Amino acid sequence: MVSAELHLGVAIDGAGFHPAAWRVSAAEPAALFTSGHYLRYAKLAEAASLDFVTLDDSLALQSGGEGVVRGRLDALLTLSAIAPATSRIGLVPTVTTTHTEPFHVSTSVATLDYASRGRAGVLAVPSPTDAEAAHFGRRPAPSPQDGEAETAEVLDVITRLWDSWEDDAIVRDAATGRFIDREKLHYVDFEGRFFSVKGPSITPRPPQGHPVTAVYGDSPHAVGADLVITRADHLDAVRAAAARFPGAKVLATVSIVLAETEQGARDRQHELDALVPFEPAGLSFVGTPAQLAADLPRWAAETGVAGFHLRPAVLPDDLDLLAGEVVPALRAAGAFRDAYRGETLREHLGLGRAVNAYAVTPGA
Repeated sequence: MVSAELHLGVAIDGAGFHPAAWRVSAAEPAALFTSGHYLRYAKLAEAASLDFVTLDDSLALQSGGEGVVRGRLDALLTLSAIAPATSRIGLVPTVTTTHTEPFHVSTSVATLDYASRGRAGVLAVPSPTDAEAAHFGRRPAPSPQDGEAETAEVLDVITRLWDSWEDDAIVRDAATGRFIDREKLHYVDFEGRFFSVKGPSITPRPPQGHPVTAVYGDSPHAVGADLVITRADHLDAVRAAAARFPGAKVLATVSIVLAETEQGARDRQHELDALVPFEPAGLSFVGTPAQLAADLPRWAAETGVAGFHLRPAVLPDDLDLLAGEVVPALRAAGAFRDAYRGETLREHLGLGRAVNAYAVTPGA
């Protein structure tokens, strides 16, 4: 038995992380542009009691030409659409920060938190290319350093806006006609390098207080996020990333190709790479579910990460094996919970409810 339970999230992007996945997946290509496609995989992850699913997004089309899936749904809107049909799984869309106002990010993610009854997160990423900037025509693409610094500022602003309504700001006193207590709404009066935001938000404080904020671990400004996902490709680098962010839950990305035998997994990997040669970011695993269930706790112990962000090569194939065989093996080893113990994503991740920065403590 192991001493610590892992946190596990899973990517449900398209037909799988491998760019050739759509050519071997049982999923119909047209289904990739329906919310039902993503609901299917979110419910599968929920049945396995995984902490959360992620859905990637970008302001640019996928690279690789006509041999890869091109086009995508808006991740935040898609997860908002499936939120009422799920009950426990955390929902973490990628949201680009470079050409999106933090006020809009704040209200949109807060709305997802309401739609999911407290299961929202946001994976904040910059938009660094000239092609993305050209969609808007308002300014050139930022440098990598400026893009990351702006993302950090966005995370600061959106948490302030979530706090701009105190939890009990809504009074709904029908007798007096008083719906809110105006004294419990606050201006954020933020002045930063990239933004000037007055507030308050137009959306009441989200059910979690703060939805979970996440960044990738290669960001130099990741300090302050609740969740850091490192895409380091060897254990020493993962260990270094985990040490950099002692105040956050750090998860390591692992791309997975599974089969009932090692040779079967290698054959699947060769088939995919023959169609489209590809080197995924992060750690890679090719093998059996039992081997993956043995490796994950060992890697966590060696690196100090709290868990893993798993990227199935092909959907539904690798997610089916993950949910049906890897998770039960982890449970048998004491490395993963038997069932959800809370209702919100912050509870799944062992994060306390965020304290409101503007609320006045009684008696203070």
